[in-house]
Amino acid sequence: MKQYIGTKIVEAEPATLYELKDGGHYLKKHSEEWAEESANIPELSSSAREGYAVRYTDGYESWSPKDVFERAYLPISINEDLKTDQPSISQQMVDDFISEVEVQTMGQKTTVVRAVLLNGFEIVESSSCVSPENYDEKLGANLCLGKIKDKVWMLLGFLLQTGVQGVKP
Repeated sequence: MKQYIGTKIVEAEPATLYELKDGGHYLKKHSEEWAEESANIPELSSSAREGYAVRYTDGYESWSPKDVFERAYLPISINEDLKTDQPSISQQMVDDFISEVEVQTMGQKTTVVRAVLLNGFEIVESSSCVSPENYDEKLGANLCLGKIKDKVWMLLGFLLQTGVQGVKP
């Protein structure tokens, strides 16, 4: 079989999947109260697994184990600073997508910043000044981090656009 890469937007909420002793399953969304007829499900189950109840744009519903879901999906929200109620990229999403930042001075007047994103992708930027006596590593790092965040905005925007539109119009 061939391999494929894809991006999609889904609705999801935390849920527990109970595997019943008789071989069946019961999915309990964390937002739902136990109904009287299902309150004894935990005692009837052989195991319980944490995960997510997932609904796709076509209405199909499924369950995904927690670790699998959280590796595949990034939470999106409405950016309150925009005039739309559609999912969008926010400054918080950009900031949270950067998991590690390393700053280094090279020579006497160059700052190099390496940022590692949540998915392991790395972005490197540099800044330099003309005179070593004017060098300020903190200022250089801030300039580089600004460039890096601009790239993260673009990458997350591309990811969101692919989720909304797919890979073919």
